[in-house]
Amino acid sequence: MTATDTLSNAQIQAFVEDGFVRLEEAFPRELAEQGRAILWRDTGCDPEDPATWTQPVVRLGHYAQEPFRAAADTPRLRAAFDALVGEGRWQPQGSLGTFPVRFPSPDDPGDGGWHVEASFSGENAADFMSWRTNLRSRGRALLMLFLFSDVGEDDAPTRIRAGSHLDVPPILEPAGEEGLDFRTLAEAGAAASEDRPVAYATGRAGDVYLCHPFLVHAAQPHRGTRPRFMAQPPLLPPGPAGEGTPGDLLDGDGSPVLDAIRRGLGR
Repeated sequence: MTATDTLSNAQIQAFVEDGFVRLEEAFPRELAEQGRAILWRDTGCDPEDPATWTQPVVRLGHYAQEPFRAAADTPRLRAAFDALVGEGRWQPQGSLGTFPVRFPSPDDPGDGGWHVEASFSGENAADFMSWRTNLRSRGRALLMLFLFSDVGEDDAPTRIRAGSHLDVPPILEPAGEEGLDFRTLAEAGAAASEDRPVAYATGRAGDVYLCHPFLVHAAQPHRGTRPRFMAQPPLLPPGPAGEGTPGDLLDGDGSPVLDAIRRGLGR
C-alpha cells in the first residue's frame, strides 16, 4: 500500500490548510470493541449501569495490549504517516496514549480550554504545565485522535479550530529551541486563533484524526447518552525518546507537516 492509496491529494492539501484529516476505517471496529472491553474494566464502571458513571471524565494510562498495538499499526495508518510526515520521519507505534474516557454528565470536566499539545518536558517532567513545544515540534510529528467508540456531536467530540496550526509558528519562532511552556502557548494560541471556524472530531469507531502538532483544540462536556472512548497519542519523530525532528523546517525535502509550518511563517 502506498501513501496515495490512503490519502488523496485533496485530503493532503486540506491537511495543510485546515490542520487535520479524518482517516475513515483506519483500524477494524473489532479491535475497537476489544479495546473498549479492557477500558471499561479499568474505569471501574458498569457499562450497563449509568448510576456508576459518577465522573465526567476518567483518565486511563497508556495501553500496549494487542488490540491497541494492532489498531495503532495498520497499513492504512502507516501509509498516511508516510504521506503527511515522510518516510523515515516517524517511529512505529508500540502503544496508544492516554484515554480520557468522557461520560454523560451535567458537570464541567474542567479541562475544556483551548490549547496546543506540549511535546517535551521542561524543568520538571512531573509538572505538565512546564512541558514545552518548539518550532521544529521536538517530540511530536502528529497529534492523533483514535476513536474507540462512535462519536456524535453530543458525545464530547474534540473541538478543533480549523487552520489554527498556521497561527502557531509565528508564536513559536522567537522562542527558539527552548520553545514555550504549555500555559504560555495555550494562551497565545487561543488568542491568535479565536476567529477560526470550529470543527468537531466526530466519526465511527475505527476512524482516526491525524492532526498537525500545532493544531489548537479543546475538550468539551458530554451531552449524549453513551461514554466516549478515544486515545490521543503522539506520532513520535525518529531519534532517542522521539526527540528528533520530522525534517528540516526551512530547507531540503518537505512534507505536509513542514509545508504548513512554512506557510504559517509566510515562507
